Amino acid sequence: MQSTEQVVPIRTPETTFNDEEVVTVLMPDGRLAPEHDPKLPVETVVDLYKAMVRTRVIDEQLVRLQRQGRIGFHIGSLGEEACILGSAAAMRPNDWIFPCYREFGALLFRGLPLQTYIDNMYGNADDVVKGRQMPDHYTGKPYRFGSVSSPIGTQITQAVGFAWAARFKGKDEVSSVYFGEGATSSNEFHNGLNFAGVMKAPVVFLCRNNRWAISVPSEKQTASRTFADKGVAYGIPAVRVDGNDILATFKVVRECVERAAKGEGAFLVEMLTYRVGGHSTSDDPRAYRMQDEVEQWRRTDPVLRLRRHLDERKAWDEARDEAWRQEVEAELRACITAAEAKPKPTLESMFEDVFEEKPWHLEEQAAELLSGPRAKDHH
Repeated sequence: MQSTEQVVPIRTPETTFNDEEVVTVLMPDGRLAPEHDPKLPVETVVDLYKAMVRTRVIDEQLVRLQRQGRIGFHIGSLGEEACILGSAAAMRPNDWIFPCYREFGALLFRGLPLQTYIDNMYGNADDVVKGRQMPDHYTGKPYRFGSVSSPIGTQITQAVGFAWAARFKGKDEVSSVYFGEGATSSNEFHNGLNFAGVMKAPVVFLCRNNRWAISVPSEKQTASRTFADKGVAYGIPAVRVDGNDILATFKVVRECVERAAKGEGAFLVEMLTYRVGGHSTSDDPRAYRMQDEVEQWRRTDPVLRLRRHLDERKAWDEARDEAWRQEVEAELRACITAAEAKPKPTLESMFEDVFEEKPWHLEEQAAELLSGPRAKDHH
């Protein structure tokens, strides 16, 4: 049911982005602000747009699959595609990405086959984590992409440690790590920033400020003026960027990556965006926020914003858009059909990847398990 009360006044895009310190490139009508233009080739901008559309199409279909009971869970990125893909595109191929849990678009952008991702959503025999995690808990070592884990903020200290180790070994690698503004209240955020500040670790902290930490609004999360201000206490330079502007996000993150790679230490980027959907398919945001707020933020849709820019440059049209969407939908349908036909992970796989040599007590447990009946089908 629709809530009749919201814990904070309705927050509009105007109250968020009308701040001179927030870096913006794309105007609402698609024109560029020349002082911040990253001057990307039009072909690159088209590729970024196609990646955003692909992410959106997949996102929407996975929600439908969950509602149909065909997958158990999905946590999407509706409305946040620009900050996720813009920052991922800004990382160099040799850099590492440590995700939160909304960044499946970044992993696909880095080259993970869509079939591999869909297999993870079903937890079938080809799932890279062998059905041991919830859906959307993916990983991709070949793509220099860490593993998703549910506990809030744990990926932050992992990214910092990885970046510091790379610097210690003389490797030209920068780590980036995604987290929501709610994770700034976690121990791992403070531990990670403090260590990175002291040790000058080459890591870029990517705070997706989407205004809601499940049902907690950002205004109730901190007394700091901004989340970027939190970098100051740890000696880490911070910048705020319009996270619904993929070109601005790319420009800011690329500059931070280049400076970190030169030995200038860590950087914090607060990407201002909005979570249009629920926190996950297990959440009904109508219980705690007004739909009027959501509708105002839909006007800043990052996909439509970049589309207006491409229209302005005469680099895209409706026919190409429809053809691309159909191509993505066809690929997705084929991946879903294949995933649903695959068997579950074997029972034996439960005991793999735990010890290099299986100890005697696991041998006994495996034998006992295999001699008994398998549990009934469930997600």
